[in-house]
Amino acid sequence: MSMDKTGYEIPEQMRDFAEKSVDQARKAFDDFMGATHKAVSNVEDSASAVQAGAADVNKKALTYAEEHVNAAFKFAQDLVKAGSVEDMMKLQQDYLRGQMEAIGEQAREFSNSATKAVQDAAKAAQKK
Repeated sequence: MSMDKTGYEIPEQMRDFAEKSVDQARKAFDDFMGATHKAVSNVEDSASAVQAGAADVNKKALTYAEEHVNAAFKFAQDLVKAGSVEDMMKLQQDYLRGQMEAIGEQAREFSNSATKAVQDAAKAAQKK
């Protein structure tokens, strides 16, 4: 059992249960993402030039969602292993800071991809 300065105790059984729950949820998510990526790849294989831009945007969105869930799982795993409330607070601050940085970068990339998809679709429409 771990105890911090406030006397807060995290029972070992609770820690083990939480870790197993996170691991089970992680496996279920990985299985789901594997099937989703396969479905997206199948759609992309049959997509036309105009649909390819939209497929790229969709794939980016899926990748971003997966990155956020991965970060949340890592945060949950780290939180379960934290030895004190202070450790938990630091983990939360680091997680939130990392998520905000990732969201900013992903928003820029997503905007660029969406703009390119619209431009490619407009070019393809003009050729018809």
